[in-house]
Amino acid sequence: MPTGAGAARSPAAPFGRMLTAMITPFSGNGAVDYDGAGRLAAYLVDEMRNDGLVVSGTTGESPTTSDAEKDRLLAAVLEAVGDRATVVAGVGTNDTDHTCELARSAERAGAHGLLVVTPYYNKPPQNGLIAHFSRVADASGLPNLLYDIPGRTGTPIAVETLVRLADHPRIVAVKDAKGDFGAGSWVMARTPLAYYSGDDMLNLPWLSVGAVGFVSVVGHVAGDRLHEMIGAHAAGQVAEALRIHRELLPVYTGIFRNQGVILTKAALGLLGLPAGRVRLPMVDATPAEIEQLREDLIAGGVKLK
Repeated sequence: MPTGAGAARSPAAPFGRMLTAMITPFSGNGAVDYDGAGRLAAYLVDEMRNDGLVVSGTTGESPTTSDAEKDRLLAAVLEAVGDRATVVAGVGTNDTDHTCELARSAERAGAHGLLVVTPYYNKPPQNGLIAHFSRVADASGLPNLLYDIPGRTGTPIAVETLVRLADHPRIVAVKDAKGDFGAGSWVMARTPLAYYSGDDMLNLPWLSVGAVGFVSVVGHVAGDRLHEMIGAHAAGQVAEALRIHRELLPVYTGIFRNQGVILTKAALGLLGLPAGRVRLPMVDATPAEIEQLREDLIAGGVKLK
């Protein structure tokens, strides 16, 4: 177990409580900036108080990075923070065999867990999801965090599907970007699966129904305050958690006026941190978008350079 994340990582919160879905920095020529990734990972853990990081999720532009780039990126982040934070590797694809290959590769590299998104575009039925997630969980000895985001994948993971998948010893948690509090409440009531909010605007509401923490995008610029929100809510200081939530509303809005990765990279640029460009089919934020983002971040209390 990473020593620095020990207090936050527990059976109830198997990956820690405050995680950021990390962007992948690129250099000026479009190559992955591995040194920059290590520096950014250290900033997120040491300054933004993250218990863990997700590497090569959608915010990390996983659809446009190669398997070799993913391996080297994971190694860079593990070297930078793997002794003091949980490092979760995004391995989900819409090809079960390929996902299993990525899972085994991440395990060999030393990842602490896997993020496995619902297969996208091909829209498998629920029994197909059970077969897919079970096969991936069988492919390694690492704990799996299922990622339920039907807005991107086209397929929600049904309550009964999650209840059945909870029987697998390595399927331990759900990152929810579906926003169905009723469905999530039923899953948490019937299984030991840990829930993580995967939609920053809904972070506080998810805590209120039993989520253990966040897998955040806004954590790049406000992870320390999200950490405080989790702590306040856990201590019963609901009014304080609500205060933080409301203070961060401009930041939530600002980062998601466009795709999260586009404006997160723009925000990191405003902070002087490694980020760089995005890869097509994403396109960089326009000057007008950056200026609006600057106003949003300042309104939300983010201190810019």
